Amino acid sequence: MQNGTLLAAVDLGSNSFRLEIGRLDHGQVQRIEYLKETVRQGNGLDAERNLTADAMQRGWDCLARFGERLAGFKPAQVRAVATQTLREARNRDEFLARACVVLGFPIDVIPGREEARLIYQGVSRLLPQSQERRLVIDIGGRSTELILGQAFEARAMESYRVGSVAWSMKYFPGGQLTRESFETAGIAAKAVLDEAAEAYGRRHWDVAYGASGTVGAVADILQAAGFGEARVTREGLDWLVDRMLRAQHTDRLRLDALKDDRRAVLGGGVSVLRAVFELLEIDELHAAQGALRHGALYDLIAREDEHSDVRNATVERLALRFEADAAQARRVDQVSRELFLQLRAGASQADAAQTAGLARELHWAARLHEIGALISHSDAHKHGAYILDNADAPGFAMPELHRLSLLVLGHRGKLRKLESDWADATFTHQLLALRLAVVLCHARRDPDLDGFRVERRRDGARISVRPGWAEAWPQSAWLLREEVAAWQKIPFGLQLDMG
Repeated sequence: MQNGTLLAAVDLGSNSFRLEIGRLDHGQVQRIEYLKETVRQGNGLDAERNLTADAMQRGWDCLARFGERLAGFKPAQVRAVATQTLREARNRDEFLARACVVLGFPIDVIPGREEARLIYQGVSRLLPQSQERRLVIDIGGRSTELILGQAFEARAMESYRVGSVAWSMKYFPGGQLTRESFETAGIAAKAVLDEAAEAYGRRHWDVAYGASGTVGAVADILQAAGFGEARVTREGLDWLVDRMLRAQHTDRLRLDALKDDRRAVLGGGVSVLRAVFELLEIDELHAAQGALRHGALYDLIAREDEHSDVRNATVERLALRFEADAAQARRVDQVSRELFLQLRAGASQADAAQTAGLARELHWAARLHEIGALISHSDAHKHGAYILDNADAPGFAMPELHRLSLLVLGHRGKLRKLESDWADATFTHQLLALRLAVVLCHARRDPDLDGFRVERRRDGARISVRPGWAEAWPQSAWLLREEVAAWQKIPFGLQLDMG
């Protein structure tokens, strides 16, 4: 990625949507523009965990404005991520279908630990380089992330379903601020966060930082009140709670630096922050400049380089954890990528970047296609798919993991079980290449690919082999015929020419 390239990150948070635009300058991202809108999707979930029509419309309207600003950006320059509210929303697909259109770019719903990882990346990139052991806390609208790390490496990450919007709605209804509400909210927050006391306690870190949202708002209020710059202390929190109790209602709360968009969710946020202070024995929390959106920007840069893409390390760890046959995985990987490139032959130069990205996905699928075998040999593809759909996999968004799970599920057996959109030529070609590689490597040895070709056709694909290949490898030839028969049951024409 060249110096001067513009990059953008969109953060679809539970309380606010944010757009950060920066320019790449020798590995650093310099801010060009920052937009924030209070959307409050977090309080738009009904009792059935569906986003209301109003909440969806607020989100679409905001993203349309962001989309107008991003006109002219290429897909490789933009990363849009959604967090806890859309992780929870049962009708998120309905929201995302239109949201991606109005924004003009895909939106990744990321798992909680991936959110935590990106938060740490954003915070660490905007801090001075140091070997201090760091605790990073981000109290969002519906989730709280805790991360331990050193330098640019996040070493322990967790996401908890407790946040400023959710706690304000539940324990401070109508904006009432009472002593009983703070006590109840604090106990409830500790009940959720209690398991973090040991893993993220005082002995594990040297300095504590707070990112974005609640911490930033509280630090601003305390600084305006004379408690010091860009930090939160126990004394300051006690003072703030006292002021809130005196006001008795958010509408009557008068504090310098309190912004209107934070007023309604301050009670819940402060109650969670106090719980974190007490459980983790924090005396002072420094307000950090970096946040999730900054981590997403630096992740864009890392993804451009296959060697620095954290997803590669994640795949290797999963393969090792589930004791996948490494030699077979490398064999299937090599063959599937060779066949996939044959299927992509003739693609335009503009599609070269897409082809590289798709080949990398196929590489991951090949490396992981047998991870379910540790559970069951006969149903390895099903168990492998389940693992990927439910794994905490650093670097991966939930849609990316699901696409990998579909490739793993479909690498053998019937195709109709996938319920896939077979009009998606990129996925279909990936799956075909993977299945053919598994067939050709069935004996767990390097296959004879001399004269073996697969080419894309308008209505499907055609496999051809050199004369005598079928006689030399009768088992492979038989499996290929079975494979062609399997593809006849879906709307994709696969032909086989044995010469």
